[in-house]
Amino acid sequence: MCVFPLGLKLKTIIMGSSSPPDTSKSIKLERYNSYIRRLNSTKLLNASSKLLFRATILVALILVFLFTFNYPPLAPDFTSHRHLHSHSHFLSSSSSFASWEKQVRHSSTPRRPNGLTVLVTGAAGFVGSHCSLALKKRGDGVLGLDNFNSYYDPSLKRSRQAMLWKHQVFIVEGDLNDTPLLEKLFDVVPFTHILHLAAQAGVRYAMQNPQSYVTANIAGFVNLLEAAKSANPQPAIVWASSSSVYGLNTQNPFSELHRTDQPASLYAATKKAGEEIAHTYNHIYGLSLTGLRFFTVYGPWGRPDMAYFFFTKDILQGKTIDVYQTQEGKQVARDFTYIDDIVKGCLGALDTAQKSTGSGGKKKGPAQLRVYNLGNTSPVPVGTLVSILEGLLSTKAKKHVIKMPSNGDVPFTHANVSLAYRDFSYNPTTDLATGLRKFVKWYLGYYGLQQRLKKEYHLDNE
Repeated sequence: MCVFPLGLKLKTIIMGSSSPPDTSKSIKLERYNSYIRRLNSTKLLNASSKLLFRATILVALILVFLFTFNYPPLAPDFTSHRHLHSHSHFLSSSSSFASWEKQVRHSSTPRRPNGLTVLVTGAAGFVGSHCSLALKKRGDGVLGLDNFNSYYDPSLKRSRQAMLWKHQVFIVEGDLNDTPLLEKLFDVVPFTHILHLAAQAGVRYAMQNPQSYVTANIAGFVNLLEAAKSANPQPAIVWASSSSVYGLNTQNPFSELHRTDQPASLYAATKKAGEEIAHTYNHIYGLSLTGLRFFTVYGPWGRPDMAYFFFTKDILQGKTIDVYQTQEGKQVARDFTYIDDIVKGCLGALDTAQKSTGSGGKKKGPAQLRVYNLGNTSPVPVGTLVSILEGLLSTKAKKHVIKMPSNGDVPFTHANVSLAYRDFSYNPTTDLATGLRKFVKWYLGYYGLQQRLKKEYHLDNE
């Protein structure tokens, strides 16, 4: 048995063996710190990704806005009601409004010194499209307004719109009774003049839909005058009345001094009401107002509901046409007025219209109030109209001669235009045969009938 000294034994116990120290706590701490670093790196990466994504979206939106603002569509979609031209609800979108406003301003800016800035209502209509084009060609600023209703085939109105677009005339699609839209137009553009041609047309249709005449011809006119009276400056207004206001008047030729208190149709009554309303707004608010009484306007791009237009269509299709006679057996006659002559009258009235005298809805002095006949001064029997068309179309018409029904039509119209001649040199020069020749040439071209009638038609080389 080996005996160790007590001191050596105690030293051995204290010193122990040579085993490594315990490092588990240090390892765990290092693992924890590494985890924290990875976690922070992940959070930083995620935050950076989100920031980069948001920045990318913001830049994309800015680029879209700039592109829309600087590069508006070159050709509007004339067949859809969803395009920028329509209705005031588009004004709620900032990007859409920016494009819309740019086109409105561009179209209404004059290109000649002292040019007019004209709002043309009914700009996609027959007279409206011709006047808009004439104003634009001479360097005036023109902005159109039209609701493209379906009284007759809207595709013809869309074709007129496309034609005007090629000449940089922009038509806002909207209704006269849309007050916010009118207010926005007057807010964006300081119009010097209004050529108010929008209306529910047609004498006979009033028996089927009388409310449409009250809504368009009376309420719509009042709404336009309300917007104009509050504008600063107030524009001068030239607007379309009608020869129908002469109604049952038997004096001829019709003069502006003749009575107009016996309308023969609701259409005539609404136009007469318009003349009285114009007097009221002139008297109270100082608006300069000129009424033009049109006499049976015809020509290229005309209205399909007019006799010369549907006579042409029916003759070509071999259908029977109704030719009216008076109850006494006399021929019905009209003072047919070619569109170019009417346009000259409209522009003459605009050029001689004096400034309105009100400001912010308050009259400051007497303002101009006028009314003129715009006719051809040469009444032609409807039978003669048919004969001219037969010659131009090389086709004999199938005629059904009947008594004129009591539908609001009058048997005879004849314009005295001496007042318009005196004040702005209005002088119609187009006879019916010449005007119808131009209309038929347009009609055949528009409806693609040239080849069908090439052998019979004699206008190819004009």
